[in-house]
Amino acid sequence: MKKLAILALGALALGVASAQSNVIKIASVSPLSGPQSGLGTAIQQGAQMAIEDAQARFQQLGFQLQFAPQDDQATPDVGVAVARRIVNDPDLLGIVGHLNSGVAIPASEIYKDTNLVMVSPANTNPRVTDRGYLSVNRICGRDDVQGPVGAEYAVKVLKRTRLFVIHDKTPYGQGLAEAFANRAKELGANVVALVGTEEASNFQPLILQMRAQRPDLVYYGGIYDKGGVLVKQMRERGITATFMGGDGLDASDLVKIAGSASKGVLFTTTAGPISTLPKAAAFAQRYKAKFGKDPEAYAVYAYDAANVILNALEAAIKANGGKKPTREQVARAVREVKLDGLTGRIEFDSKGDRKLSDYYIVGMKEAKYPGEVLRVIQFAPPAARQ
Repeated sequence: MKKLAILALGALALGVASAQSNVIKIASVSPLSGPQSGLGTAIQQGAQMAIEDAQARFQQLGFQLQFAPQDDQATPDVGVAVARRIVNDPDLLGIVGHLNSGVAIPASEIYKDTNLVMVSPANTNPRVTDRGYLSVNRICGRDDVQGPVGAEYAVKVLKRTRLFVIHDKTPYGQGLAEAFANRAKELGANVVALVGTEEASNFQPLILQMRAQRPDLVYYGGIYDKGGVLVKQMRERGITATFMGGDGLDASDLVKIAGSASKGVLFTTTAGPISTLPKAAAFAQRYKAKFGKDPEAYAVYAYDAANVILNALEAAIKANGGKKPTREQVARAVREVKLDGLTGRIEFDSKGDRKLSDYYIVGMKEAKYPGEVLRVIQFAPPAARQ
């Protein structure tokens, strides 16, 4: 009986292993809790829609496609802990994420050791792809382009010459603010301050510096949860300088936090409003029907990022004779993807950057999201332009 029991357990184990071998999981990793959960949830929901759209196709290929959303809480330590956990799941073959470059950079050090591929819809810091890892890709633009695009608009179009530049001391915020300031200086503007702060609720010391420096534009490199508080306190204390930032301000929660002070805010973004993406109209309708709200910022980019991984998976399965591919095979297949996505043509260069990305200037003429697109510029990543 004991021998029979062992054989039975062995057969059961093999059965479980066999069932698991036909499971393919894709994770989204973004903040699903905390003050940045608005953008993080949009990434999760965009990826979810792409995976649900593909489940019947993968069933025909003999695989059960599953979605595994993860919460990194916009925190590097949590992001690394999530990365360490999910790389141990052999069925997990792709990641859509992260939101924050400061989380993606350390987490991707874990992914690259097992060639677990990530396609980010939102990480804009240059270092994300400049490390040259096979497993790291993004379909959005870069801050070393986004920052200068903002500077050129501020100096050349708005004719602002006294610039007060603030960042949140994260890789995203600091990198973006420095790229903005450097280009503005090249254009002849006077950057009267370039300061970093981790403050979240009381910006009075910075506002006192603004009073002394009398800037005509304040630039913020950071996320809406702090940027919204900053511009609200500036307006309450009589600072009327133009307020500008990057894609971290691209969220409806900016209006909830700043209220009427969000009127007049300008931001650059690498994610065009859904109204500027004609192919995404049907996606927007399905998204609203499913989740009861309009898709924000990076939702459609997450949909495209997930489809990049799904296309690569299908190609890798075919090249592997119908068998489940390895993570390295999937990562290599991602670099070969040529996809006409909802956000446009997607192809990658040798570093994992999109060959051409759109950069938008958005102005909030009223305290209403998503604002009005004032300019759209398409750029290649810096290395690809040489």
